[in-house]
Amino acid sequence: MRIRRLQVRDLRRYRELDIDLAPGVTVIRGPNEAGKTTIQRAIELALTRRVTSGAADLDGLRPWDAPPDARTWIGIEFEQEEEEGRLATGTLEKSFAAARGTVNLAYDGQTVMDPTLADQVMAELSGIPSEPFFRSTASVRHHELSDLARDESALRDRLQASISGADRGTGRARKKLEKALHDLTTKGERNPGLLKVAATAVSQFVAAVERGELALAQLERDRDALAGARERRAEADTRLAEQRGLLEKARQAERLETQRGVARERYDRFREAVEVSIQLDALAGSHPSPDPLEILRLSAERLRGLEARIRELQAALAGEVEVQFDVAPEPTWRPLSRWALVLVVVGLVLAGGAFLARTGGILDVGPAPAYLGAAIAGIGLILAIVALWLRRGSELSGQLRDVEIDRRLRGRSEMEAELRQAETDAAQQLGALGLDDLAEVEDLLSREEAHVASMNQLAAKLDGLANKEPRETLPVIRDAAALDIETKTSALDALGPIAKEPRARERLEAEVREQEGALEQARDDEANARARVEANAVDAEEVAAEAERLAVRRERLSAMQRRHRVLETTLRSIERAEEATMKTATRYLEGHMVRDLSTVTAGRYRRVRVDDKSLDIEVHAPERGDWVPVSSLSQGTLDLVYLTARLGLVRLITGDRRPPLVFDDPFVTLDDERAVRALDLLKRVATDFQIIYLTTSDRYDSAADAVVELPGPVMVDDTVADPSLGPELTSVGGST
Repeated sequence: MRIRRLQVRDLRRYRELDIDLAPGVTVIRGPNEAGKTTIQRAIELALTRRVTSGAADLDGLRPWDAPPDARTWIGIEFEQEEEEGRLATGTLEKSFAAARGTVNLAYDGQTVMDPTLADQVMAELSGIPSEPFFRSTASVRHHELSDLARDESALRDRLQASISGADRGTGRARKKLEKALHDLTTKGERNPGLLKVAATAVSQFVAAVERGELALAQLERDRDALAGARERRAEADTRLAEQRGLLEKARQAERLETQRGVARERYDRFREAVEVSIQLDALAGSHPSPDPLEILRLSAERLRGLEARIRELQAALAGEVEVQFDVAPEPTWRPLSRWALVLVVVGLVLAGGAFLARTGGILDVGPAPAYLGAAIAGIGLILAIVALWLRRGSELSGQLRDVEIDRRLRGRSEMEAELRQAETDAAQQLGALGLDDLAEVEDLLSREEAHVASMNQLAAKLDGLANKEPRETLPVIRDAAALDIETKTSALDALGPIAKEPRARERLEAEVREQEGALEQARDDEANARARVEANAVDAEEVAAEAERLAVRRERLSAMQRRHRVLETTLRSIERAEEATMKTATRYLEGHMVRDLSTVTAGRYRRVRVDDKSLDIEVHAPERGDWVPVSSLSQGTLDLVYLTARLGLVRLITGDRRPPLVFDDPFVTLDDERAVRALDLLKRVATDFQIIYLTTSDRYDSAADAVVELPGPVMVDDTVADPSLGPELTSVGGST
């Protein structure tokens, strides 16, 4: 078979590919990542892979930029030399889509669309039955040359088929025979073989017959012992029931006592929680300051700053000549800020008061006051933001004016104006608080802080006592705990004296354990007597039946022993036939490898030896005058040895068929001289086989009948990474 044209769609880096191949040597040349291995993979899939295959590797064959519904499609045009020199042509198209995969094989005037039948026809035309065989023989990657025995059992079958002319599947037959023998002769205790199982069964039936004869004599004695054991067990059972009834009452008394203690602790805790809740409500309605604590703190901080500035300015102006000048008008942002402050305070007071009233159960005013207070506070915050913006503009203008005054006057007038402004601000702040001086503000702040701290302490204590229970439900829970205490007390009184007896449960538990032991002993005696009776419940008829089954088991054991002898004889015959087949195959390989290896090594190695069992290869080294394993040779020589071995295997396995040979640069480790001789070998092989040679070098172009040059990838990642952005902010501008 010679492939004349290869077409590919949606396979790895190729969205589309269409190349022509020569019937002799075709060199496909290109740089790394040009897609040479993809072409080799396409030929493997076209010749060996079923289109309905659901293998996971097929999903990874789609190009990176292909749409999700894209599926790999491969088409080839080939020619086949038939008998009497007739040249037949054909085409093969495969679309790999798992269960929906399709195939169209047109050859010699016939069309095949059944996937299984199409693969059978291609295997017959190429002489390669499967993908592993194609890779082990006709498809050679430069890193796979030493992988000669990829599938040893299947390779032995193919070697035998090449000699005998028919695929007998000896590897599978040998495995079946070995498994059958293993199933028969296994000696293990966990997984015994059939022979051991049968022998064990025979010995068991022999023992069963002997036991049956002894059982009849023992049966009468065991029945008498069973009757006495039943009477003793009934008496022990009655006594135990009485003791368990008393023990259950004692345990119930302990549970009730424990539950009453829990209820009493719960009552005390929620009683205290109700008292704390009342104190908290009283404190919530008696704040020393009408303003919230945070606003009061901000006002105090501002007054402290103003007082300190006033003292500094008064000290600086003491004893200096007074300079009169007009005070600048009051900034426009101050009234707006006052209104903002008032609105925020009013909104917070209204919302907080409504929340406290509803939480404390004083007055259920609904959610409307809280929403209204939040809205007023929000308007105040907006006005505060506008005032802050106006203040910044006013402060900037004041700074510019101050700079100008300082530049012109640089005297007393500026400090007096600042003093009057600070006094005005302090008076306004005190007026907003309704106080006369900073001392009163400090006193009010300390009292409000102490008041809020007390409230916070009580709230924390209430949370610890009530465990997040709503405050309005605390009295209900307290009353329920009191009722529970009374209920448990009444239940304890109803149990009678056993509830008041100290350590009653321990005493009764000891008595019950003692009585249970007596009952268990009686039950054991009864069970033992019953077991003896049931074990002896055999008669003469059952013993006779056991004897008949013993005869059947002995006959079955004899049949298995005969089968074991037949299987062993068959396996030894297959092994001898396999050894003869492998010996013939290895001699064939040696004969073809000698000629090819002598050519590529310029006569250095003229003798080759292949092991009949392991397929290990040795060559005769002229320096040592002895045989050496090929693993001790250089990598280049080792590649040549395995290449000639594969060529011999292809001829041996395919017989009169000629599949295309695909080489992925197997001469990459050779020097120029050996590479030339290797190319001469390929030219000679090309008279029988089509050769497709994949390489990155142009030194093989002169030996090719056709050269296909593949372009390399051109797309690059043009991302300019900024380390300060981090890995998640890096953008990609291209792909490969």
